Amino acid sequence: MPYQLDNRPADLREQMYFPEIIRGIGAVTAHFLRNLFFTRDANPDILDRPRGLGKSDNVTIFYPEEKAPYPPGYRGLHRLVPRGDGLPRCVACYMCATACPAQCIYIEAGEYPGDPVEKYPVKFVIDELRCVVCGFCVEACPKDAIRMDTGEHAPPSYERDVQQLHEQALLRGPSVDYAGDPWLKRAAPSIPADKLAAMKAAATPYPADATDEYAQTPGFSVKALAAEARARSERGGR
Repeated sequence: MPYQLDNRPADLREQMYFPEIIRGIGAVTAHFLRNLFFTRDANPDILDRPRGLGKSDNVTIFYPEEKAPYPPGYRGLHRLVPRGDGLPRCVACYMCATACPAQCIYIEAGEYPGDPVEKYPVKFVIDELRCVVCGFCVEACPKDAIRMDTGEHAPPSYERDVQQLHEQALLRGPSVDYAGDPWLKRAAPSIPADKLAAMKAAATPYPADATDEYAQTPGFSVKALAAEARARSERGGR
């Protein structure tokens, strides 16, 4: 049933706005005094700091000098995971770009010199302004080549180009090698022999509970997600 709108003109009291202004000042004053001397505001953005008689710590955050801690499940900026020789683990398969609902990933594939099998991203660009931080790219990657574990958010900027991260900025973090990596199993000719031996020696074996290569992706293991859902149901859906 539609609402009946009251389109009558405002009377003199309403045109003065003083009653609503006084009500607003009263509400702000009540919140201020309660946060300063009594119980903490239930708003999760209000810090739980010591307070009471003789304690008057401010309950807001002095940003940017002080930053609120992110929750454990926070997805930060993307990064490309390097392999042992410093090159990206990405094989330019376009799985992440295909899975991205925001179409914020652009890839140009290239071949390593002397190796027509392995490919790498000549260009790998993520437009953080279009990214919706869904993590689908991380889930879709079959090589654990892209992660969202930096804990950083996109820096503020007045220029759009700053928000477009290229492969040079994305490739960072500790290197990762797995025993099942195809470039290690078939001894890719683009990797020097000594470097290849070092990468094989440092390679991580498949986890004992891994169901496939996909399950190696940290945070997105099928078994880990199932265990998390089971624990949540045992707690009554909390």
